[in-house]
Amino acid sequence: MAVRSQAERLLEQATSDLDAGGVSSPRHDAEVLLSHVTGVPRMMLLGAARPDGMQVQQFQRLVEARASRVPLQHLTGSAGFRYVDVEVGPGVFVPRPETELLAGWAIDHARTLEAPVVVELCAGAGAISLSVVHEVPGARVHAVELDEPAFEWARRNLVGTGVDLRLGDMADAFADLDGQVDVVVANPPYIPLDAWESVAPEARDHDPALALWSGDDGLDAMRVVDRVAWRLLRPGGVVGAEHADAQGESAPAVFTGRWSDVRDHRDLADRPRYVTATKPRR
Repeated sequence: MAVRSQAERLLEQATSDLDAGGVSSPRHDAEVLLSHVTGVPRMMLLGAARPDGMQVQQFQRLVEARASRVPLQHLTGSAGFRYVDVEVGPGVFVPRPETELLAGWAIDHARTLEAPVVVELCAGAGAISLSVVHEVPGARVHAVELDEPAFEWARRNLVGTGVDLRLGDMADAFADLDGQVDVVVANPPYIPLDAWESVAPEARDHDPALALWSGDDGLDAMRVVDRVAWRLLRPGGVVGAEHADAQGESAPAVFTGRWSDVRDHRDLADRPRYVTATKPRR
């Protein structure tokens, strides 16, 4: 009978503990945490990881915290987003993989323009803005965040990038850019106030309330995005905003009327995920 390595034994126990805690991907998270503690890449853990006593204790503490549904990214201090790593922790919304599609849409559109002006509303940790400046070097990027702790995380992530980051309410932000913007992109709060029980503990108990809840139908912030984007965009400019998968009809309806080419887009799981619209040329 083959002798199991120390890393394999640790991972098996951690996977069991995380599964018992209701974590959706227990083996993955166990491997990420052991890789974080040892510095050994995930794919090499079983063959190369030789954690010492202090590392084992640290790993076990992290597993215990994750089993209590502390977000994985809070424990490692970062979240991968497209081609960048974003620093995150308590006080800021953790960027989700689904939002990478919205960021990709904004990046693809910006790439078609010379020196595009891009505005991110509800910036959170600044993941979308960081991706835009990383992938579209000629872009002039502006971002706004209302929540002060989240703003500090965005400031940390965007320092030295040239992004114009501002603390404030998106409703009246960037009056100096009215009619000059090519792309407005936002991942606004979109959870209805009565949906508390349906939200995963990682988000409900750890993400800031300002990043989650948005009125009785979850679309209060989306209506603000509609108004602000209309004010900021030049004719022919575009807006894109993420929404809940149950809002595949109601979120695009916010933009129905004065906007053209209103479209909803699906994520990799084929769920409604974000809406885009164009300000008509007159």
